[in-house]
Amino acid sequence: MTNSTTMAHAPREVLSLKNPSFCAYMVCSCILVIKMIAVALLTAYKRKVHKVYLSPEDVKTNTGQIDTHDDVERVRRAHLNDLENIPLFWTTAFVFLFAKPPVWLACLMFFTFVIARIGHTIVYAVYVVRQPARAVCFLTGLVITLYMALHAMIVGFAHI
Repeated sequence: MTNSTTMAHAPREVLSLKNPSFCAYMVCSCILVIKMIAVALLTAYKRKVHKVYLSPEDVKTNTGQIDTHDDVERVRRAHLNDLENIPLFWTTAFVFLFAKPPVWLACLMFFTFVIARIGHTIVYAVYVVRQPARAVCFLTGLVITLYMALHAMIVGFAHI
């Protein structure tokens, strides 16, 4: 058992710019935010190029119609996939930090997840590549998230 003084300092130690794992988490989280914004902007761009919109007010200010287009839907699905997977990563990686993994492991998990998600978007929405490219990217991120969740859960159980 740890004493309460040690436990009180734990968040300050983990969530500190002196902790390289936390710094890696910060960098990767920001990259993922920028990536998600870029995909949202790509969706808007594709709508504009193909002149298909969802709302009547968009049709009034732009030449086009209320409709869908395969290219727009593909980018939108990539964005929805991000919305399903990236928040899980943020939550799990945050908890994983408190398990105090080795810096190399935290960096490997965080940066590989980012590369996998960027790769997923590229092969799904930007330069469409046949399977299994998208599945490999998706499963890489999924396995990383599951590993971090299990690791943190085991460490948590050990301290109950």
